Amino acid sequence: MSGGFASFREFYPYYLAEHSDRSCRRLHFIGTGLVMATLAATLWTERYARLWLLPVLGYGFAWAGYFFFEKTRPATFRFPLYSLIGDFVMFKDILIGRIRF
Repeated sequence: MSGGFASFREFYPYYLAEHSDRSCRRLHFIGTGLVMATLAATLWTERYARLWLLPVLGYGFAWAGYFFFEKTRPATFRFPLYSLIGDFVMFKDILIGRIRF
């Protein structure tokens, strides 16, 4: 159980409500995409020192979305694991058109 949510399925609607601002969602999408691209490039080139960029890229874009557009505290502070999963699920949902970009 994570912070009062019995499952990720129960948490995800809350997560989406915390990302109702379109600009915030876009910044999350960009950050998550950069994390995946950086991870792939790091593994491909075997330059593992670049792994430090992952949290900077992911959290940097996401937190900018919260602070400048949502005007809320990042869900990561309260629900770290579910929020991380939520970032990737929302990324997928945006890619397949389930969520407006």
